[in-house]
Amino acid sequence: AACSMGNSTSRLYSALAKTLSSSAVSQHQDCLEQPDSAHLDPIDPKDLLEECQIVLQKRPPRFQRDFVDLKKNTASNHRPIRVMQWNILAQALGEGKDNFVQCPMEALKWEERKCLILEEILAYKPDILCLQEVDHYFDTFEPLLSRLGYQCTFFPKPWSPCLDVEQNNGPDGCALFFLKERFELINSANIRLTAMKLKTNQVAIAQTLKCNETGRLFCIAVTHLKARTGWERFRSAQGCDLLQNLKSITQGAKIPLIICGDFNAEPTEEVYREFSNSSLNLNSAYKLLSPDGQSEPPYTTWKIRPSGECRHTLDYIWYSQHALNVNSALGLLTEEQIGPNRLPSFNYPSDHLSLVCDFSFNQDPDRLL
Repeated sequence: AACSMGNSTSRLYSALAKTLSSSAVSQHQDCLEQPDSAHLDPIDPKDLLEECQIVLQKRPPRFQRDFVDLKKNTASNHRPIRVMQWNILAQALGEGKDNFVQCPMEALKWEERKCLILEEILAYKPDILCLQEVDHYFDTFEPLLSRLGYQCTFFPKPWSPCLDVEQNNGPDGCALFFLKERFELINSANIRLTAMKLKTNQVAIAQTLKCNETGRLFCIAVTHLKARTGWERFRSAQGCDLLQNLKSITQGAKIPLIICGDFNAEPTEEVYREFSNSSLNLNSAYKLLSPDGQSEPPYTTWKIRPSGECRHTLDYIWYSQHALNVNSALGLLTEEQIGPNRLPSFNYPSDHLSLVCDFSFNQDPDRLL
């Protein structure tokens, strides 16, 4: 019964299947040309979710995660803006470089892992989606998410490690998606981060949007800083460069700011302190889940590599605390849910957890600056 589909859903399924075909996956030589998805019919998210669930019917069900209400008796006169941050794990790296010793290769098959990623996005319905390690942008995320009503932007790394993997799907990079019915794009900047005056392999996208409901402007940015131990000073320099760019774009915090990213840095690192102490008056949204509102979660990534178990807090959603309120945040997976083999797994498609927050504008932001 699960496979008896009406005509519109059948058309959708063929479109979904097309993004999974091996020929589409291998044809990435022209991957930096923006395809035209504007002529494609819109997709009903419920139909797409149903199709994903058909593909995933032999896998265990998605984990239950609940939103934690963080409102401090602040009334808002507009719908909250839901922002989702997620390092989705580049397919080429997951299969070819990351050495997840407890994760069966079967769990990493793109045909199914892709549907797990889409299922997570469709479940939380973000107004703005910030992704890292996207290497299937042109054959999967742009065609599908544009048909769900998102405006899509992609900025690949100049020298993506994905290109070292045989049968890769092109470079990975950062991607930013926002719902066109809710926001208007005012300007967009693709930023190649510098460190010690040198251009690096890490990038960011920063877009100034106008909220159609309130007329308020805000800037949303997505980034992915350099990985690995020993690169702390390098990450710090990249963070400084990003902050300088964002100061200019937001006119020194006159425009509220939300920054999503995999910073590859624990809260003890210098780059974290730079963001905490910036003149942009930023706070980390997920600190608000802690009892005192001062501590980051115990982990946002948890995996087992040949060198051992890696459990770290590396992913953040920073926001202008004078101009924005965090209404709620999505709780993290528990250790019991993650299981002894850690991430990724048949249940969960990435080695990083998705972070999701609902934001509202303060009524009088200037008073708090």
